Amino acid sequence: MQQKIVLIGGPGTGKTTIINELIKKGYYCMPEVSREVTLKAKEEGIDQLFLTEPLLFSKMLLEGRENQYQKATKLDKEIVFFDRGIPDVHAYMDYFKTEYPDYFLEKCKKYEYTKIFHFSPWEAIHTTDNERYESFVESVKIDKFLVKAYSDLGYNLINVPFGSIEERTNFILNSLTSE
Repeated sequence: MQQKIVLIGGPGTGKTTIINELIKKGYYCMPEVSREVTLKAKEEGIDQLFLTEPLLFSKMLLEGRENQYQKATKLDKEIVFFDRGIPDVHAYMDYFKTEYPDYFLEKCKKYEYTKIFHFSPWEAIHTTDNERYESFVESVKIDKFLVKAYSDLGYNLINVPFGSIEERTNFILNSLTSE
């Protein structure tokens, strides 16, 4: 049975760096969808779609993450890693106090993941860029909503310790094989 592994945490906690390292090691990884959605909106002249139309942005994210999940299911891969999962969408909506339809939560229950690795906020590595504009303080607050969203769905989060890229990657890989 395929393992679907999600890396979660606030912005700037090292998830994408570890995803890139896993790709180098030959693992199949699904990229973070929000960067793609944000860049597409910018091409259409919308600077911050999440801030101007949060529900539309979130619907696009939900659709993108659902498509990733379905694509992963069709792959002949034992393990697929995801840079964020479907529950991230409603966690962010909760953080921004944006109302959303029930189907956001229904999709979270329909598409289940095998394991969730949590990256705690880490000020030493936190940076911002054109797609990631959240401060470290905002990252800490968002992280609490992410932990709650996954915990409320019954997931046990595995906390990834701070360390080098290699140490963090090895921690995840060892956690998968240690059962």
